[in-house]
Amino acid sequence: MFRSPILQTIRRLSTQTRQAIEQALKEDPVVLFMKGTPSRPMCGFSRAAIQVLSLENIDPRKLATYDVLADNELRQGIKEFSDWPTIPQLYVHGEFVGGTDLLLTMHKSGELRKMFKEADVVDEASEEAAEENGNENSAETSNAETK
Repeated sequence: MFRSPILQTIRRLSTQTRQAIEQALKEDPVVLFMKGTPSRPMCGFSRAAIQVLSLENIDPRKLATYDVLADNELRQGIKEFSDWPTIPQLYVHGEFVGGTDLLLTMHKSGELRKMFKEADVVDEASEEAAEENGNENSAETSNAETK
């Protein structure tokens, strides 16, 4: 029987890892699989993903992050689970959104903000405070310009 060398190199996602990923995606509305932690990202792409989530005012109570560097089975398994070759990976309500490149594109277009608001994962208090500070800064700038 002929066996393709390509098929022989494909790993199979273990049932245990699949179940752990599925459980993680059920427990929290926003899940980021990343290299490192939010306070100590271990690659520039993970740092950028965390920065985008911060700019989007994601409610920290609705966000879970998983350090794939701490678990090699998870590191390989999440790539197979999503059929996406890179990390970080963002999920919202169990649906794969994408990696950093897609997050940045969606952030710039406003599509990410809309998706997060529809998913009810934005920290409204932080967003209102940021808007108020923006308005105060705008008013201060206007006052300074008129003096």
